[in-house]
Amino acid sequence: MKIGFLGPKASFTYAVAQAAFPNVSDELVAFDTITEVIRNYEQGLVDFAIVPVENSIEGSVHQTVDYLFLQAENICAQAEIVQPIKQQLMATSADKPIDKIFSHPQAIAQSLKYLQQHFPNATIESTDSTAYAAQFIAQNSAQNFAAIAPSASATEYGLTIIARDIQEIDENFTRFWLLGDVKPQIPLPIETEKMTLALTLPDNLPGALYKALKIFADFGVDLTKIESRPLKTFLGEYFFLIDAKYSGDYQYLVNALERLGVTVKNLGQYRVYKM
Repeated sequence: MKIGFLGPKASFTYAVAQAAFPNVSDELVAFDTITEVIRNYEQGLVDFAIVPVENSIEGSVHQTVDYLFLQAENICAQAEIVQPIKQQLMATSADKPIDKIFSHPQAIAQSLKYLQQHFPNATIESTDSTAYAAQFIAQNSAQNFAAIAPSASATEYGLTIIARDIQEIDENFTRFWLLGDVKPQIPLPIETEKMTLALTLPDNLPGALYKALKIFADFGVDLTKIESRPLKTFLGEYFFLIDAKYSGDYQYLVNALERLGVTVKNLGQYRVYKM
């Protein structure tokens, strides 16, 4: 079985893939971007895809959310895995000056206060993943570069950690979705069950959002998140991403929303696991 993940090896997503699929016969396949991970799953080149969907500090990973809603057809999350995130600053040696720091935009944002305080003159550059940043500076060891990445990246690419746990907030977690056709057996503790729906509201219904949310209340559904994202059609047009704790038959809820004129896209009904 092949599992696609946002690589390269030793990324946060790689750690999630290892935890979810510890069987040595499973093949973990790295891709450079979130879009590539999902597209390779769409094309049947991997059996499951693992992508980050939200960080507790920086919010939704829009590349994941927007692709699944706006471009993907019938792709659902079959599981969610929550991973604690610790950001490490690493370089090829501990005593070199740092002129440029590389990492994923979310990792940079989570660590920005530390970087501004300790490396105010360093240039900051975004990469597609934290582990790619570590790999890149290892390949350019003569340069005065540093990377923000997981501890495993320092081990994998022979780097020295020069500052530990530089994220601004200690309670830092990232949600990862496991995309697939079936629900896999995951050897991690189960926290709860959830569902995620993407709603597009009718144009000609005053109070449409209120009426849609009231349906969730009428069904006794506990919402854990609501977020608006642009439809990328015209200014002022949005879809709404709804997360809810729910383990029952949600089709009755969907039917009620559709009778209201709401377009509903199911992004998954899944168990939530914690590493």
